[in-house]
This record gives sequence, C-alpha cells and structure tokens, in this order.
Amino acid sequence: MFTGRSLRRSGGRAVAGCTPVRLAGALAGAILLAGAAAEAQQAASPSGLGRPPTAAEQSDRIIGPDGAELPPGSGTPAQGEMVFGRRGCSTCHGPTGSEGPSIQLVGGDVTTRTNYWPVRHWPFAPSIWDYIRRVMPYDRPGVLTDDEAYAVTAYLLYRNGIIGENDVMDADSLPQVRMPRRDDYVMPGEWTPDTRRGFEIPPDR
Repeated sequence: MFTGRSLRRSGGRAVAGCTPVRLAGALAGAILLAGAAAEAQQAASPSGLGRPPTAAEQSDRIIGPDGAELPPGSGTPAQGEMVFGRRGCSTCHGPTGSEGPSIQLVGGDVTTRTNYWPVRHWPFAPSIWDYIRRVMPYDRPGVLTDDEAYAVTAYLLYRNGIIGENDVMDADSLPQVRMPRRDDYVMPGEWTPDTRRGFEIPPDR
C-alpha cells in the first residue's frame, strides 16, 4: 500500500526518500532562486559582472572634437591665470606656462623625442578642455571644476595668441575657436602600408 513515501536504492538498500510533492517543491524553489540571482546580475551588467556606474563615473566621458558634450560653465583668461597658480599648474609648467620643468604649454614645437603636442598644435579647442578636465593636475587628476577647466583653457589659448584677453570660453564659444594648425590635420582615407602621416614631425635638434 502506498504511504506517501517513495523508496530509492542507495548502496543496495532501500531507504526512505522525499515525497514527489516535496521534491517538486524543492526543485521549483531552486529554480526561482537561480532565476532571481541571474536577474540581479543582469541588472548590474549584461554579462552579470561588475556594477552599475556611479553618477560621477557616467559624467566622466571624453568630449568629442565638436564639443557637443561640453557641460555648462565658463571661464576667462584672467580667471584661468588665478586657477593656474592656485591649483598648482605652475609648479610643473612654470608661472606663465612656458618655464617648465614639465612640458611647455605656451609656444613650443612638436618633436619626435618627446612625442609632445604643444597647445597651439592641437586641432580642436574642446579637446584641450577635455584633457585638462580629466587628466590635470598630474598628481590630482579630476579635481578641477568645469568652470576651472574652462578658465585654464581660456588662459592657455590667450597666452598662445589664439583668443583675446576678454574672451569667455564656454560650451558655445569654445567649439568655435579656430586652432591655428587645424588645416594641418586631414581625415585619413583607407589605410595601406604606403599611407603617409597627415602631418609632419620635424626631427628634434
């Protein structure tokens, strides 16, 4: 007579096992737990690894050459001069950006020895803002506010004779700055082993 308890073989002996109802319930519970874990992982990322980015990480993105992603804020050369000293930029680049000991930000030439592009050789002004905002100062990258980054960018553009002393740099005006070496850069065609550089790097002397 069936008593609700099933028998299974283990080591040649009949032992009491789970009822079909209990076994089905345990399996259903395991499936639900596995599904919940997978859903939680999918919420973090498509691969189930890592975690969602924070708001600060989402805002830390590269600004394109057209400056379409530039944030609100503004700065003038005069403000940038104060930020340049207060934030320690002058410690590496000198009081006016040309003395060093680090790379020269005012004037300067491209060389093969340093693989260094002076500010006036950059093709797009928004890229200068982007680099300053994300990478500088060297020992504390990312500490500059958006306004401070606009101000330092304005200061360097002014010191290099690219904008006027009273010009205000912001999300609208910065993309309109015409960099003096812009025409040296051309959009490359399909690359082949014979493709030449779009610009010339004179040897360092």
